[in-house]
Amino acid sequence: MRHKVIPVVVIVVLILVLGGGYAGKYLYDKYSYSNEQADAKSYFGIEDENDVPIILQNEKSDLHARLIDGVYYMTFSDVQNILNDRFYYGQEEGILVYTTPSAIITVGVDSTTTSSTDGSSEDLGYKAAVYDNDTLYVAIDYVKKYTNFNYTAYTDPNHITMYTQFDQEIRAVIKKSTKLRLRGGVKSEILVGLEKGDTVVLLEKLEDWSKVVSPDGYIGYVENKFLENIQTVDLLAPSDYAEPVYTSVHLDGKVNLVWHSIGGKAGNDTLSSAISNTSGLNVISPTWFSLSDNEGSIESFATQGYVDTAHANGMQVWAALDNFNNSNFHNGEGSTAKVLASSTSRKRLIDSLMSEVRTYGIDGINVDLEFTGSSLEDITADGGEDYIEFIRELSIACRAEGTILSVDIPVPMGNSFFHRKELGVVCDYVIIMAYDEHYEGSAEAGSVASISYVENGIKNTLEDVPADKLVNGIPFYTRIWFTSTDGTVKSQAGGMSWANSYISSNGIDMNWDQETCQYYGTYTQSDGTVVEIWLEDAESIQTKLNVMDVNGCAGVAAWQLGYETSDIWPVIEAYVNK
Repeated sequence: MRHKVIPVVVIVVLILVLGGGYAGKYLYDKYSYSNEQADAKSYFGIEDENDVPIILQNEKSDLHARLIDGVYYMTFSDVQNILNDRFYYGQEEGILVYTTPSAIITVGVDSTTTSSTDGSSEDLGYKAAVYDNDTLYVAIDYVKKYTNFNYTAYTDPNHITMYTQFDQEIRAVIKKSTKLRLRGGVKSEILVGLEKGDTVVLLEKLEDWSKVVSPDGYIGYVENKFLENIQTVDLLAPSDYAEPVYTSVHLDGKVNLVWHSIGGKAGNDTLSSAISNTSGLNVISPTWFSLSDNEGSIESFATQGYVDTAHANGMQVWAALDNFNNSNFHNGEGSTAKVLASSTSRKRLIDSLMSEVRTYGIDGINVDLEFTGSSLEDITADGGEDYIEFIRELSIACRAEGTILSVDIPVPMGNSFFHRKELGVVCDYVIIMAYDEHYEGSAEAGSVASISYVENGIKNTLEDVPADKLVNGIPFYTRIWFTSTDGTVKSQAGGMSWANSYISSNGIDMNWDQETCQYYGTYTQSDGTVVEIWLEDAESIQTKLNVMDVNGCAGVAAWQLGYETSDIWPVIEAYVNK
């Protein structure tokens, strides 16, 4: 009997030992820390030996730099989109350009030496811009000379950490050496070791694990028990960077501007009679300058007598520059895109304008470059890069002379190529042409400037342009619309007196339209053509001025002198003096 018991005991013990072994192995497999190392190149998405992924603001990104001849470069498009969109590339000339408030700095592709319009030059010791596989790259260190950001580059494997914003972040200290893992869990692969005393950035705290950034830019997870001294800290911007100061020249009060369509030097002689019934005007903008060829030359109608008369009547002269009045630009020989794409043409244009300013004592330049047809296609394809670079460079010349620079642009409607935010920085005034809501060639009849069109134009522009620089343009003209029985839409435009005469002679009953805040009238001609009028008058102008006042606009600009009736001026003067 005893001999039978012993084998049973042995079997039971063996079962317990084996069970314990399996249980121990199970527990070990479940709770022990994995030593498996993650592949760092795969983690960062490194594509080749010169590829350098960028960790931006403690987040993995799609951005990649390139290591070329020991220098770190980013694509030109990434530089513009992420770091500094004031960099400009002149593709025709192969030059990288940067403008400050007072100088234009230029460097050629593959060149190590910059040149500035202030007469200085600098040997960088590296190429500021290079092409690699047909892609333009800009040296990050060169960008950093003009931009508020910092970066740290690491090797083995290549990657960069970069900060462009300096707010606050939560940091913690590692209280005991451990591992940073790809995911939260002891079985997750190891990214990198963390040593006692290392400082990590705390991104997200979970129940047992926290998502952190290691000192060398790995983003992963560490157990909460290894974290201590958690605190929020302020990030310090680089001390070697100073934000450029763009000074502006402003009138003492609101701007009250009217454009004066000259049409030739003889038109200057109409100034005295044209302003005889006005009141409160402090700026007049004659249509004096037009692009005349593709090399940056201008046609000028400026005269000293005009300037003297305007000054004698208490008005500044902001001479307008356009790209549509010269015959070469009517017949298609002239190309605004070609003028703006060339640094030589831009310089000739700017030099010509400033020469006129000095010769006649002109107070300001008003840029009215408009884009339709092929010129619209050009600026859209270019993203407005040549246009805004011209404005930057012109602003430097105007700033140096104390000349007021204003720019006319349409209301925001998908036309971001005007770079409104940059205009709001480099220009003294930005004038939105809050009219031509419906224009010659429109598919349907409608108001030239309904109140919602004006209000939305102002509010949307204020998202980019400071109120003390925003001047709203209003129309002194009305369009009379003719819609035929076959649906063909035509229109005629004219001044307020002309419109009132048409209304009177045709016996049109005009009624206030609350939706547009204009008087509206319609009648049908004998052939079935429907005639419609949305009238601009003192009352419709008043509603626009009310919206401008509520939004704190810097003033008003009107197109054009001679189209108004005399009762308009007291209404505008009251707004300006308010």
